[in-house]
Amino acid sequence: MTQPGLPIPPAGKLRRRLGLTLVVLYGLGVTIGAGIYVLIGATAGMAGLHAPVSFLLAAVVMGFSAASFAEFVCRFPVSAGEAAYVRAGFRSEAAALLVGVGVMLAGTVSSATISIGAAGYIGAFLDPLAAVDRVWLTAVIVLAVGLVACVGILESVAFASLMTLVEVAGLLAIVAGGLFGTPDILLRLPEVVPVSFDGALWAGIFGAGLLAFFAFIGFEDMVNVAEEVRDPTRTMPRAILITLVGSTLLYFLVTAISVLAVPPPTLGASDAPLGLVFAAVTPLSPLLITVIAAIATVNGVIIQVIMASRVLYGLADQGTIPGRLGKGLAWVYPRTGTPVVATAAVTAAVTVLATSFPIEELAGLTSQIVLVIFVAVNVALVWVKRRERGALDLPADGFRVPLWVPVVGAAVSLVFVIGGG
Repeated sequence: MTQPGLPIPPAGKLRRRLGLTLVVLYGLGVTIGAGIYVLIGATAGMAGLHAPVSFLLAAVVMGFSAASFAEFVCRFPVSAGEAAYVRAGFRSEAAALLVGVGVMLAGTVSSATISIGAAGYIGAFLDPLAAVDRVWLTAVIVLAVGLVACVGILESVAFASLMTLVEVAGLLAIVAGGLFGTPDILLRLPEVVPVSFDGALWAGIFGAGLLAFFAFIGFEDMVNVAEEVRDPTRTMPRAILITLVGSTLLYFLVTAISVLAVPPPTLGASDAPLGLVFAAVTPLSPLLITVIAAIATVNGVIIQVIMASRVLYGLADQGTIPGRLGKGLAWVYPRTGTPVVATAAVTAAVTVLATSFPIEELAGLTSQIVLVIFVAVNVALVWVKRRERGALDLPADGFRVPLWVPVVGAAVSLVFVIGGG
């Protein structure tokens, strides 16, 4: 593994070229692009006016695991981080392989999910010009993204970061239009908080929370580029915290404005729900937000493909995938410093999934896989901490959490797994 201070990495290894700003934009890009632009309609359809509470519920569940990941990434700043964490906790190569494959599968399925959303927004823009087949459009988007991911980590993440700024601007326009351009929405904000203990109501909120959990997927993607981050011990924990807090605030405000400005059933039935909200709360053309949403979702696909390919590369580079297959997947193209074979494999898998399954099914599957991984990573941190207690109990060089944090993180993630099963 390349050490943080080295300007030139060993031959065939990834390069440390990313700082805090690009890592935060990377995390925000995958989180925001994967969530609000794709799933706001589905969550509103399930939870109605209380969809914002579903996002807060998902953020709480995510917060405990985010803290555990922040400690682990300081200990093991490598690609395929989750596999390394589980290997350290359970001392099992088989468990590491299982979790690593799960992370890669989650990233692949997530990419497919977002690419369907991207095709929906791009198709809404192109349909007035010509009839567009969504399946072929989805396939073209994924293949184009795969090429971008092969260019180089700095170039591809910088490109994704530029797109992230555009998508955040679109969300801020909705927040500003809702809070300042439509004053009655501000007065109606308390309506999104449920005051009833009706079982059916909370079942809808909980079910939407599982979908909303998908919208927060991002920080666990961030740890898989730690091997390409300068000074990861300092940078990664701060980047994870900023990403989680920033996306939670944006999600709550945008979702609240959306369900108050447009009837939730209407949002749930739309292929481009934020276009309806944008038209309702701003004087601007809804075409603008459709273009921004298309950028946001394509951005999400780029970042997820980068993550999944790094996990596949990391599993091979660490020897978890042995033999010629592992050697091929661990190959880094010297000119770009990217794992092109791993990237090509991920791109092919995303294309198959995106053209074969509906978005809600893929999003639910991604959430379940990630929750199971969260359980495993949190339990692994518990075991690591318990073993330290009997030794010198030296603090890790970087961010640390109390023992109860991974315990709670594992418990709440398990509750969501059982509740969503």
